[in-house]
Amino acid sequence: MILAVGPAFGRALTKTIGELEHEEVLAAILTGVAEEGLTARILRVSHSSDCAEIGHVGAQLSGSGISVGLQSRGTTVIHKRGLARLSNLELFPQSPSLTLETYRAIGRNAARYAKGERPTPVPVQVDNWARLRLIVKTALLHRRETEEVRDLPPFELAFDWEPDV
Repeated sequence: MILAVGPAFGRALTKTIGELEHEEVLAAILTGVAEEGLTARILRVSHSSDCAEIGHVGAQLSGSGISVGLQSRGTTVIHKRGLARLSNLELFPQSPSLTLETYRAIGRNAARYAKGERPTPVPVQVDNWARLRLIVKTALLHRRETEEVRDLPPFELAFDWEPDV
């Protein structure tokens, strides 16, 4: 399984739009994966800032065919090899409302897909005003992520972490 992150993740940007530290988000997703008995490699996708593309690339390179795609602002997707780029297993677009427990549940679901098991619904809060309240910040974060796009192949990242399971 692969956890694919965007080009600015942990470099030019270090927090999600919900003010969660990237390291904590990585740890939460990886802990969720570990709770299901699996591990995930972390890849940086440098050639796109699009969440669907980040997840799609990860799925293509994953031994299990499953990946979690994670934009720097926190938008997340669970993708599967063989699906079209804009078709995914699960999408979590309400990034301002995502918590560390939500990211942990996303990791558990991704691992369940990788094992061929049935995932469980990930509870998320819906904030109907978030888009209006955060549209400028969202645009600025996306612009910053896009400024980091480079024509480079995906590459593996090291993350010093121990599962909390």
